[in-house]
Amino acid sequence: MHSAIIAALSFFVVLGIMVLVHEFGHFAVAKWFGVRVEVFSIGMGKRLFGFKRGDTDYRLSLLPLGGYVKMAGEMGGDGTMDVSTGDSAMQEVLTGEEPHRTATSETPANVRRELDPGDLNAKPRWQRILIGVAGPVSNLVLAFLLMAGLFMMHNEVPDYFREQVTLDPVPTDTPASRAGLREGDTIVSFDGQQHPTYEDVGIRAGIDGNSTVPLVIDRSGQTVKTQINIPAPTKQEDLTPESLGLYTQVQKTPLQVKTLEPGMPAEAAGIKPGDVIESLKGSQFHYVRSLVASLQQSGATPVDIVVLREGNRLNFTVRPAPMLDETGQRQYRLGFTSTDPPYHVEQLPLSAAMHLSYTTNVHYAGAIVTVLRRIFTRSDTVKQLSGPIGMARQTGEAFSAQGWQPTIDLMALISLNLGIFNLLPFPVLDGGMILLLLIEGLIRRDINQQFKERIYQVAFVVLILFFAFVMFNDFSRLPIFTHLKP
Repeated sequence: MHSAIIAALSFFVVLGIMVLVHEFGHFAVAKWFGVRVEVFSIGMGKRLFGFKRGDTDYRLSLLPLGGYVKMAGEMGGDGTMDVSTGDSAMQEVLTGEEPHRTATSETPANVRRELDPGDLNAKPRWQRILIGVAGPVSNLVLAFLLMAGLFMMHNEVPDYFREQVTLDPVPTDTPASRAGLREGDTIVSFDGQQHPTYEDVGIRAGIDGNSTVPLVIDRSGQTVKTQINIPAPTKQEDLTPESLGLYTQVQKTPLQVKTLEPGMPAEAAGIKPGDVIESLKGSQFHYVRSLVASLQQSGATPVDIVVLREGNRLNFTVRPAPMLDETGQRQYRLGFTSTDPPYHVEQLPLSAAMHLSYTTNVHYAGAIVTVLRRIFTRSDTVKQLSGPIGMARQTGEAFSAQGWQPTIDLMALISLNLGIFNLLPFPVLDGGMILLLLIEGLIRRDINQQFKERIYQVAFVVLILFFAFVMFNDFSRLPIFTHLKP
């Protein structure tokens, strides 16, 4: 019960901040262009309290989901939907956007000349496009600033990033295995760089694509010279040490179980939090990703696991279960998370923090775009989506974790998601409104208002169905339902 309360409160706090920043972007640019803003609301529904300054009523509303900015000319006179209707209120809840904004159209020239200069419809299309873009861009900027500030004040870096690479078990049929590398090998030289760290190997691998580079390793005190063939990078994945089969030992001790996923093979077999994985398939693992890579090779074949529990050695045989990872790819898993590897804290200068924030957000954005693309090409990807309940669970876990880094990381990721999602060229989103304005600008006339209304009505129904499906995904993942699954 306590965790549920934390999850709910943290979700409303995070969502409130994201929506505040998003709507402030629309608000600031609208004010800049002289549009009269009538309402700036955090939350929807009945007005609880607030104050009026100038033409704007700044208010806190009853429902703590989303928010909106109401500009002059957005309701009435142009055939757009009224937010007082039930459907419109639901649309606000779903998108955090007032539906009448996305339905705003270019009015005929003879009507526009009679409009108040502060009316949104009196403004040229390019200004209205910038007003629409400002909300998503504000979320993207927030994600960038959050990550940059975190890297300046508290950047947690795993120790193995700065240590020499000692290999965990090497998966078969990888460039590393074909080069003859084995578990326990320490890389002495990689492409001429002496005593490279894991970070150094990652940098060299990224720039040495489609080439064969010399490699010197230390194997139990003996020097072994070989070479590794680095393939050409693909569009789907940049070259990393792991893509070559180079899994470093992120810690000196074997993996230890931190948490178990309900209903997964590890829990069903009797493995418990705190167990130390002494061996799996006869090998000892110090990095959970190398263990996962090993499981992919055996597939659904049962594997032997030896764990240490309070000084006792226990043997288990577990059959990995096929799951879909965040990219929609099939992956065999046991269903446990391991304890975090050792790390240290860095405080980066401003320029380095900004650069790292930029590259981190670009990486996250690429992953988000990949997931969105797969939604339309792979039906199983949709099943992995999370909605408000999933977000609440994640924010609750982040708020309960030690330190601010998990919370800042999640807030940046949610803000980035919100910015990208709202730029999609789908009616009832900012991107849909921008697309229609661009089309009207190209054809130099207004799109028929009744036709646009039909587009928005269909899109709204699709959005509701999509939202309902995502909510069903959320409910199906709750423990009370996962325990009912056969």
